[in-house]
Amino acid sequence: MREPASNLDELRSAEATCTRCPLYQHATQVVPGEGPRDARIMFVGEQPGNDEDLRGRPFVGPAGRILHRAIEEAGLDRVRFFVTNAVKHFKFEVRGKRRLHKRPNAYEVDRCRWWLDQERALVKPDLVVALGVTAARGVLGRTVTLAKVRGEILSQAGGSRVLVTIHPSYLLRIQSDATEAEKADAYQRFLHDLRVCANALHIAV
Repeated sequence: MREPASNLDELRSAEATCTRCPLYQHATQVVPGEGPRDARIMFVGEQPGNDEDLRGRPFVGPAGRILHRAIEEAGLDRVRFFVTNAVKHFKFEVRGKRRLHKRPNAYEVDRCRWWLDQERALVKPDLVVALGVTAARGVLGRTVTLAKVRGEILSQAGGSRVLVTIHPSYLLRIQSDATEAEKADAYQRFLHDLRVCANALHIAV
């Protein structure tokens, strides 16, 4: 097993050669985390989407735009933050000319945790936000039920703090079959979770 990286640039170079699970075989490229070394908060998503896979950057697609909008509205744009994913390669299935997202399995998440743990060790964020249950498994190393832990600040060994909420892609998926009131309520609940983060970091909102 290779030695852990000593800085983020070295980590990104190492991730680009990853063969720890089969997902690298079909993805366009690895999508490493992005943000400052001294970020106070780290957002962890599930995996790159199609846009992220093509551009090599996390959260640059539709879900990313929702996340950044919510970060701003929750007052978290005033802190330095890091964005990454539990799985660094895009997992998909082909339908016609489209590549559709396919959820990573537990093996893939656990194999990729090697990289996520290094990101956390290098950045040392005050708070980690797991966006969805797949991200939560990558962060916590275990499966959780979203309804039971959502919006709570969880403590890990070593003093690390974690908050689990929905992935912003959920807000995209409900667009077609929810009423306007339901869509607004789902977004406001997401905002509430992010404001819990702001309060935990003692940021006025």
